[in-house]
This record gives sequence, structure tokens and C-alpha cells, in this order.
Amino acid sequence: MLNHKDHFHGSDLEEIESVYHIKKEDITSFSANINPLGISGKLRASLAAHLDAITSYPDRNYKKLRECIGAYCGINTDSVIVGNGSTELISLTISVISPKRALILGPTYSEYEREVSLQGGQTRYYPLREEQKFRMDVNDFCSHLTDDLDLVVLCNPNNPTSSAITNSEMRKILDAALQHGIFILVDETYVEFANDVSSITSVPLTRYYTNLLVLRGTSKFFAAPGLRLGYSITGNRDLARQIGIRQNPWTITSLADIAGQLMFQDTEYIKKTRSLISGERNRIYHLLQSWPSVQPYEPSANFMLVKILKEDVDADQLFDHCIRKGLMIRNCSTFPFLSNRYFRFCFMKPEQNDQLLAAIRELL
Repeated sequence: MLNHKDHFHGSDLEEIESVYHIKKEDITSFSANINPLGISGKLRASLAAHLDAITSYPDRNYKKLRECIGAYCGINTDSVIVGNGSTELISLTISVISPKRALILGPTYSEYEREVSLQGGQTRYYPLREEQKFRMDVNDFCSHLTDDLDLVVLCNPNNPTSSAITNSEMRKILDAALQHGIFILVDETYVEFANDVSSITSVPLTRYYTNLLVLRGTSKFFAAPGLRLGYSITGNRDLARQIGIRQNPWTITSLADIAGQLMFQDTEYIKKTRSLISGERNRIYHLLQSWPSVQPYEPSANFMLVKILKEDVDADQLFDHCIRKGLMIRNCSTFPFLSNRYFRFCFMKPEQNDQLLAAIRELL
């Protein structure tokens, strides 16, 4: 097990407020990776009209919600499992699989390893390498799949590298995993921000592979972390049944049930989000490529990993410089395999992005 360092997370605004004496309302978080448009317009306009829903229990099977998710993802409703945020579904899935040994793509955040450890399992990492621009060599990765592994966890696009595995590459991984009896858990928290979702998502592959579960949430793309609504998709009926047995009833509130139905059908919001992120991602990546003081890595998601090349500045100094201006980036030394030469930031609205770039340029 790796040692994970503590640092400010994108949700730690109260702690930053106390340390830096900056009101959290005055902080622009480029660390939380949340859609800068805020919640869906359809959700904002309609949810208040459904407040009476809290006077009754939601449908225990969440049929309408699952139908909306199935339509949104282009998948059969029977393949959809809903939960109290993706965190609950990670925990439930790993508890059912109960792996003795798991392989995790790194660098990534520590929740996967924690859940494997809680089940008594051991974890090892397959590190993405800087010399390959943090993009996976799929053939090499498959060569590390062995009979002693029970589970592989892939965040795709990966956090914090923002690199992605295509679904054709995922097929190779799934085929290799089948030969060794390995289950694949794919966390697609950020896939909806990608330029071409269809080339990356593994959701269609759940029709053909029973050793696959795809996990998603509403915290990032739909800007609703407080809603605590996540979902997963799998063609493995036995796994879905076992997750259902372990899951507490009514794990999603009545309002979250209704909110999900509204947001997944807000096509205008979805289109506007993808247009904003795509434009800012391309603009900022090409701009930073021209800076001699940094090395940006080509992003697939709504955030970018950057290496500081200027020798007398590190990510600790850059974080401090930016937060004093009310701009919060992520110091990536907290992730395994990354040092304090790396930082990450998400794409916000153009004027906010320009403000951050100006602050970074002052130090770099």
C-alpha cells in the first residue's frame, strides 16, 4: 500500500477559509473539477415544484430514474444500478468482488485502494509514465495482467492526468482480463466532458463483457455533488443482484430521484457544457504549450495536469500564490508517482480561466 499525503482537496473550502482567512464565497475553485455552469437550468426551474415529494418514500426500484439514465447512456434499463453517489457504488462493487489482489491505474485518487484494503485485499499500481505523456501503453498494461489478480480499476479519463483509454483499447484490456478471470471496474466520472464521448466510454461494452462495470456520477458534469446521486452500468446480472442485496433501501432521496430525471433530459445544458469545456480546453492547452516554464499534458477531461519546469518554483509555492488571490488549484504531490512539480486545474468560464492564467504567469 502506498503512503498518501494529506493536502487541500477541492471540497476543503472551510479549512482554507480558516488557514488563509479568505471567505469561501470569495474562492474560485479550480480544484474541484465541477462544471462551471452550475446545475442544470431545467433542474433549477423545476425542482422547487416537486418539494412535496419529500413527504413520501421514493420508488424503491427507481424505475423512472433508471429509465432516464438508460436513455441518456443508450443502454438497457436493466443494466443500470443507482446509488448514493459514486462513492457508495465503488464500495458496494468492491465488497461484492472482494478482491484478494487488485491492480489500479496510477496516479489516481486513493478511494479505490482504501476500499480494497477494507475488504482485506492488497493493491499494486500500474503507473502511467511521464515519458509517455501519461498515456497508457495498452500492450504493456495487458502484459501485467496475471492469474493472481481479481480486480483492475481504471479511471477513464484518468484523474489527475486527464488522459484517456479509447474503447477499442479497452476491448483489448477486457479480452486479456477474461483470460485471467479478472474483473474490470471503470470509473467514468469525467467521460462526459470529452470531445468524443463515444470513442472513450465503455458503456456499450457492457453488452458484450460480463467482467465489466462502468461507474458514473452527477457531481462533476452536472455540478451536483450535494445531490449524492451516482449510477453504474453492468451486463453482469449476478453482480447487479449481489450489489442490490447489500445496498440499503431508499439510498437515494425523493428529491434526488426527481432531480436525476430532470437533469439527464436537459439536452440544452449538456450541449452548452460540452461546447464551453471543449473550447476552453483547446484554447488553454495550446496557450500553455507556448510557455517555456511549464509542460502541459494534453487533456481529455475538464481539467489539465501541468508540470512546472521553472527550477525555483514548486507546486506548494504556486498554490499559495494563487489561493491568496482567491484562486484554488490542486497541488498534485498528493497523488502517487507525482512530485510537487505538478499541479492540476479545471476549466472554468473564460474570464475566470484568464484570471488564473494571469496569476500563474506572475510566478512562472
